[in-house]
Amino acid sequence: MIDAPGRVRVDDRPDPVLPGPDAAVIEVTASAICGSDLHFYEGDFPLGEPVALGHEAVGVVVDVGPDVRTVRVGDAVLVSSVAGCGCCVGCASGDPVTCLSGPQIFGSGVLGGAQSDLLAVPAADFQLLAVPEDLDSEEALLLTDNLATGWAGAQRADIPPGGTVVVFGLGAVGLCAVRSAIVLGAGTVFAVDPVEGRRDRAAKSGATPLHPADIGAVHDATGGRGAASVIDAVGNDATMTAALTCVRPGGTVSVVGVHDLNPFPFPALMNLVRSVTMRMTTAPVQRTWPELLPLLQSGRLDVSGIFTDTYGLDDAANAYAAVAARSGDCVKVILTP
Repeated sequence: MIDAPGRVRVDDRPDPVLPGPDAAVIEVTASAICGSDLHFYEGDFPLGEPVALGHEAVGVVVDVGPDVRTVRVGDAVLVSSVAGCGCCVGCASGDPVTCLSGPQIFGSGVLGGAQSDLLAVPAADFQLLAVPEDLDSEEALLLTDNLATGWAGAQRADIPPGGTVVVFGLGAVGLCAVRSAIVLGAGTVFAVDPVEGRRDRAAKSGATPLHPADIGAVHDATGGRGAASVIDAVGNDATMTAALTCVRPGGTVSVVGVHDLNPFPFPALMNLVRSVTMRMTTAPVQRTWPELLPLLQSGRLDVSGIFTDTYGLDDAANAYAAVAARSGDCVKVILTP
C-alpha cells in the first residue's frame, strides 16, 4: 500500500472474492515493481486515499467463477496488467485499451493491487494466460507488462530493415524495447541513459550505448539525417523533446514512457514541416502474447538479466527505495509473497 509519496507499507486486507461469474482469484507467487509504480511513489500522481500497488503478477488459480472456460483451479497463470471487459469489439482485437467499457489497470486504485498474496481478476478468460511449462517465471512476469510494452513500442516505431533506432531510458521497458528493436530488424540501436551500468546492460544485448549529453552522435552516425525510429521509454519533457530532435524527417517517435499530469510543450510546427509521426502507446498486452511467446520459447528473444533483485513482499518499502534510486545495479525487482 502507498498512502503518501515515499511511504510504502504492507497491510492486511480481507481476502478478495470473485467479482463476477467470469472472474478468478489467483494466489500470487511473484509480482514486480514497474517504473510506472514510481509515479505514485514519487508524487507525480495524486493520492486521494491509500492505493494497493502493483499490476504485474504471476500465480496459481485458487478459485474460478462458473463462466470461466480457459483456466482451472491449480493452473499457473500470468495476468495482463491492463484489463478489459473481454467481450466487446475492442477487447476482441486483443487490446484492452480499446475496451468499450474503458480499460482498467491493476494497482491503480480501481482494481486490486498485484503486490499481494491474492488477486481478484475480472473477465479471467481475457485477462489470464496459462503459463507454458517451458517459460520461466521472469519471462512470464515480463509478459504481463514490460516486455509487451517494449515490443509494442518497437512495433509502432516503424523500424525499417537495417534502420537506425534510438531508445531513451534503459529501465526494464527500455531494455525490452532495445531487444525487441533488434529482433524486428534494426541495424543500429543507440541506447540512451545517464546511468553507465544501465548502458552497459544494453550494450550486452548488441546496442550502442550513449549518454544523453552525447545524443548528437546519432546525427553523426546517420550523415546528419537522424534516426528512422525513436522509442521513448521515459516519457518526460526532456526525453520527448530529445526524441523529436534526433528523429529524421519522415521518421517516427514512439512513446511508451509515462508522462506526468502536466502538459507537454509539443513543437507542432517543426514536426509538421518535418513530417514526423508521433505515437503514444499503452501496450495491447493480450495481443502481444501470440507474437512474443514463440520468440521467447525459441530463444530468438532473450530477456535474461532484466530482473536484478528479489525482495520479500514484507520488505516492499526497501524494494521501492532501491528501484527509485535508478542505479545501474538495481533495474527490475521481483516481490515474493
